[in-house]
Amino acid sequence: MISFLFYYSIIIPVSILPFRLLYGLSNVLFYLLYYVTGYRKKVVMENIRNSFPERTHSQHILISKKFYRHLCDLILESLKVFTISEKNINKRMVIKNPEFIAPYFHQKRSMILAGGHYNNWEFFAVAIDSAIQHQAIGIYQPLSNIYFDAKMRKTRSRFGFKMISTKSVKQVFEDEKENVTVTIFGIDQSPSSKSKCHVMDFLNQPTRVVFGAEKYAKEYNYPVLYGRISKIKRGFYSFEFSDIIEHPQETKHGEITEKITHLLEQDIIRQPEYWLWSHKRWKHKCVPATC
Repeated sequence: MISFLFYYSIIIPVSILPFRLLYGLSNVLFYLLYYVTGYRKKVVMENIRNSFPERTHSQHILISKKFYRHLCDLILESLKVFTISEKNINKRMVIKNPEFIAPYFHQKRSMILAGGHYNNWEFFAVAIDSAIQHQAIGIYQPLSNIYFDAKMRKTRSRFGFKMISTKSVKQVFEDEKENVTVTIFGIDQSPSSKSKCHVMDFLNQPTRVVFGAEKYAKEYNYPVLYGRISKIKRGFYSFEFSDIIEHPQETKHGEITEKITHLLEQDIIRQPEYWLWSHKRWKHKCVPATC
């Protein structure tokens, strides 16, 4: 009952606000999170310092402030997704080169798309399926709140996007073998299991990296793409397919994982404020020789 009331009394009223008012709220939220509550400030600053040891303290602070401004926009934009129209989402998340993967659809070849929590992945999830011929499938971690989990899945799926739980990935790959799909993996999660991760240097730190994209690419011989989300201006983004790995079964162990992770790393270095620094990415410390 509480979830129901919160959804219809707060989330939906905020979601239907015009973007101009939404960003006014975002400005207020930034002040509250950054200056009043200091939400995860210690985590954010530690992550930024460790990732950019060559930069000054003033530069670290500037990155953190820009990140919090973007985070507040992202929070409000994510609420907007609940009611946004297909026309509006396609204007605010432009899929620049869907023709890049069109030949694979005509060859009836499924693919794997790798990306990170960078810029606005919520807009991307809602916009991608209607822009391509492949069936877009996203792997997600179910929310602990059953009501909000169902609402989130329904919202992201409104325009054709198909969501699957992390608990049923293998089964879905089997079920979808006869269909032409693009399965999307978030490569910047923090894996808890040493046996299911690859260790590499990422942002100047030994890092456990999830291995799922490479694992399933090799098992099913699906080409691997990297997806880049760019911010055009406040509230407007673009997405681009790039850097295809055509024959995954011919690659060395870890080669795919390292390539796609380094591509994400390059995006983060170029514009660090758009990555999710509040995520406890390095909560599982590791040493390459022992992990």
